[in-house]
Parts: sequence; structure tokens; C-alpha cells
Amino acid sequence: MKPALSSKKLPHPYTWDGMNNGQWVRESIQTRLDEWCPKLFGYHLLKLGGLSCELTSAVCNIQHQVNLDIQNPLHNVIADGYELPFLEKSFDVVILAHQLDYANDPHRLLREVDRVMMDDGYLIISGFNPLSLTGIASLMPWRRRTLPWSGRMFTPNRIKDWLSVLNYQVVHCDRYALFPMKKYQTMWTWLENGLGDWANPAGSLYFIVARKRTYPLKPIKPHWQLKRRLSPLGVMNREQDALRERHPPASSS
Repeated sequence: MKPALSSKKLPHPYTWDGMNNGQWVRESIQTRLDEWCPKLFGYHLLKLGGLSCELTSAVCNIQHQVNLDIQNPLHNVIADGYELPFLEKSFDVVILAHQLDYANDPHRLLREVDRVMMDDGYLIISGFNPLSLTGIASLMPWRRRTLPWSGRMFTPNRIKDWLSVLNYQVVHCDRYALFPMKKYQTMWTWLENGLGDWANPAGSLYFIVARKRTYPLKPIKPHWQLKRRLSPLGVMNREQDALRERHPPASSS
């Protein structure tokens, strides 16, 4: 398993147009985001990164929405994702569209997002699955410096493990796009639907919705003493009471 921390400088895409099949990937994420937006409530929403900024959330019930990035022109806050200029517990929803794939330190990025996340808030993450056709293509030498294959892809199960450490509960995980080809898209979609759910683990994209919990996901059972402890004094008193019941004292006339 490759380490999460990387010393290499990774190319960070700030727009979907700079990525191969980027608009197709954006539309697939947008479809799933539109399904979840009506279920999200709160006061503040954060879209972290240029790719997240280009996702629309007009149907979301949260009115105040912040787009944070350095290069994307749709931003309204310019800042580094590792040092968010917000107070703790500021946002009810945070969207990370393919940010972990191109982060040098994804653990640090998740910890910083967790710092500004409200209790019971929602974290939405999308990314590329390395155990897929896209992941196999990233192993080819002539594609290692081309987006999106130049990123560091992590499996959805590994993302779930990171979230569980931060006490997040994954409420939804969708793996899709078994055939990530834009050409003849209708045919590939029909074929993927025909294969059924067994092919989902090999999907090129994943869409995770997790919720921050304020209590442990695995409750700790208390070590209660349910059995009554015996003591010599208690045993003696019970024996004396039993003798009195068997031989009651004679009443004086």
C-alpha cells in the first residue's frame, strides 16, 4: 500500500476542462449531487477546490455557499486548502470533488476540513478508483504526467478508513463508470447496467457521503458489576435471619 503523504509536486487541476473527459466526469458527479442537495440542511456550505467550485448546488436548501480556491475564477474566497481561514465548526456541508487525488497530504487536508465541520455535518467526496480501467491506465508511462492519470488514486475503502478515524459515518457510497469512455457512452452505460451490481467495485469513479458523529461509532460497554458481591458479614446476617424464621422466639406470657 502506497503511503498517503507524497513529497512529489502533483499537478492540481482547477477546472474540469483541463482534464481528459472532465466535463463527462463533472456531469456524473452533478447528477448524484443533485439527488443529495435536497437532503442537506444548515446555514453554510463550503466547496473546496476549483473542481468543486464548478459544481452547481442551486437546489440545495443552504443559502450561504462559499467557493474556495486559488486559481478558479468562480472562487469567492482565495486560500490554501490546508489552512482554511474559518473558525472551528463553521460549515454544515463540505464538498471535496477529486481533491484527495491531487493532495500531497490527504490526511492533513481531511483534518483541516474536519476542524471547520459542524457536528452532524455532511462531507461529500468524489474521486478516482485505482482498481478500475482508469487506475490501470495511470500505470502507463506516457500517461503519468497527464490529467487525470497523474493524480494519486485511493480506493474507496481506504477513504472510508480515514473517515472512520475522524469519527465519520459513511451513509452512502456509489462506485460507477465501469467503462469511462465518452465515445459511445449510451452503449457503455447499457452494458454496465446489464452487468449488475457485481461490477460496481471496478467502477472508475466513487461518490461518498459521510456524516460527522459526536459519539463513538462503536459504543464502549460499561463494566458494571451486575452480580451482588458476598461478604462474611452479609452471609452471617442471612444465616441468622433464616434461623429466626425456623425457630421463632417464644412469646412471654
